This record gives sequence, C-alpha cells and structure tokens, in this order.
Amino acid sequence: MIETLLLALGLVLIVEGLVYALAPSLLEQILAALAQLPPDQRRLLGLASLAVGLVMVWAAKQLGA
Repeated sequence: MIETLLLALGLVLIVEGLVYALAPSLLEQILAALAQLPPDQRRLLGLASLAVGLVMVWAAKQLGA
C-alpha cells in the first residue's frame, strides 16, 4: 500500500515538475484563465478531475499495478 502511495506521489511530482520546467509561461496563462472562472466552475472542474483520477487508479489496480 505504501509503495503505491509513494509511486503515485512521485508521478504527480514528475508531471508537475515537467510543466514548471518546460512551459512556465503557459502555466501562468492557465492560472490566469482559472482565476477568471467562477468558484462553482472551478469546484466542478476539481471534482471532475478527482473522478477521472479515481477511475484511472482503479483501472491501474485492476490491471495489476
């Protein structure tokens, strides 16, 4: 269980690090666009991301990860 948690956190840090390293100006544009969204839409976007992430983790576990 702890191995899976460490793997997941490591992958998140890799992806976020790549965004900061390869496209910092794009990240600023994305954050500015998100700041213009109403809080309800940001919440819905967060919940949708959470749901997609849960499905991906479930699928990975079903496939033997």
